[in-house]
Amino acid sequence: MTFPRIARPAAAASGSSADGGGQTRTGLAMVVLMSGVLMTAVDTTIVVLALPEIQRSLDVALTNVVWVIISFLLVITLLATQVGRLGDMFGRVRMYEAGFAVFVVGSLLCALAWNEVSIIAFRIVQGVGGALIVANSGAVIADLYPREQRGRAYGFTSLGWTIGAVLGVVLGGLIVTYVSWRWIFWINVPTGVLAIAVALRVLRDKGERTRQRLDPLGMITLGLGLFGVLWAITKLANGPFDASTAVFLIGGLALIALFVFIESRVPAPMLPLRIFKVPTMAASLCASLFQGLASFAVLFLLLMYLQGPRGLSPIHASLLLLPGYLISAGLSIWAGRLADKYGPVLPATAGLALQVVSLLLYAQLTNSTPLWWIVIVGTINAIGACLFFPANSSAIMKAAPPDMFGIASGMMRTFANVGMVFSFSVAILVASRSISRQLAFAIFVGTTSLHGQVADAFTTGLHAAFYASVIFMVIAAVLSALRAGGIRRPGRSVDRTSSERADLLG
Repeated sequence: MTFPRIARPAAAASGSSADGGGQTRTGLAMVVLMSGVLMTAVDTTIVVLALPEIQRSLDVALTNVVWVIISFLLVITLLATQVGRLGDMFGRVRMYEAGFAVFVVGSLLCALAWNEVSIIAFRIVQGVGGALIVANSGAVIADLYPREQRGRAYGFTSLGWTIGAVLGVVLGGLIVTYVSWRWIFWINVPTGVLAIAVALRVLRDKGERTRQRLDPLGMITLGLGLFGVLWAITKLANGPFDASTAVFLIGGLALIALFVFIESRVPAPMLPLRIFKVPTMAASLCASLFQGLASFAVLFLLLMYLQGPRGLSPIHASLLLLPGYLISAGLSIWAGRLADKYGPVLPATAGLALQVVSLLLYAQLTNSTPLWWIVIVGTINAIGACLFFPANSSAIMKAAPPDMFGIASGMMRTFANVGMVFSFSVAILVASRSISRQLAFAIFVGTTSLHGQVADAFTTGLHAAFYASVIFMVIAAVLSALRAGGIRRPGRSVDRTSSERADLLG
């Protein structure tokens, strides 16, 4: 495995020993960046398998255990652009390293949690660290590598995410089965400390620092708005639509509308709406949102199907998804090279098309579908995802002016996470429409299975969820294809110069 070299001036390249040392530092820098993405991915998937034990050990209400996952994702969603802006102000590497430190502290606290409130609160702390890591990693890569090498570089971070997802599935099953759920958090402590030590030695800030202001009002209104809508969806999944649900839903939507109004008025908005004047940026960010909305629910829907109607244990259900993850890991760097060679539009759109095919195939599942068929479809879905992510990340960072790398990287994570958070909630809501709500949650955390007519009804209900995901994925593919006029193939003139983009942004 060879990492892309950082472009060097000719004079600096003349000394082979110096060049070799630079390549070594570059390689170590990429390893550190990959490790941060990997750790965040591990804690996105590993907790899914630990939910039954967490629920029983800490006496968490069955309908509240989902917030162990949602709280982590929601915090990253809210903070990504703000901590990305902190990177632009105080140094992207510094904020990235701070993210590791906060993530390690949050993991330590999660391992020591004693009840429902503490585990959710400490997952929020972990999410703050995760936001600092994911928001600034993309900006650090944009600082390190020239435009024509960023696709491959983002391919390495995509590989880190895939390996993290695989480790989350494997380690989660092994740790929960043979040790204790607390060790899914303990393992982050030594690995995080080691990563911080290496980062302090090899990472250096290269981007120019800019004076910017934060947007606490925007962050608060968006946070409360998303929380209100998510709370309403969660309540609908375990109870009837009543007055309190309506208040949360309407209030959440009103706050989101207020957030959009605020962002159009404040001088330093959390989500600078004017960045949508760059056509490729708007399409890329929205493609990321709809891809997250379509795909993140698939993992949970499949686990519910395999644990419910098919009666598999959480670890056996998750192992069926491993082949797809492993193949995707092997193709990630190749996919990044495709984005560098042909531009991001073709591989990103092709990847989304493959995911549409996989979702249509998932929608045909029955209670007698061979398990090997699920492995094949999962592999198609994973290949599509590995084509999309590095290409789309490259498109977003190429469209962003250099002084907004941190904000653009944060916006990329924010849009993807908004889709992921709502995808998760909608999946639970749809699954609870065909069977009793309490039973749907029990299936989700792996504490029961289904048989007979109830199993048939549940599987039929999942078809609607998969078809809804197809619609979202098609929208993402259309948005991706629409960028063809704004991003041209490498070797030709690029979409816009940095100064032109800066003029667009006012």
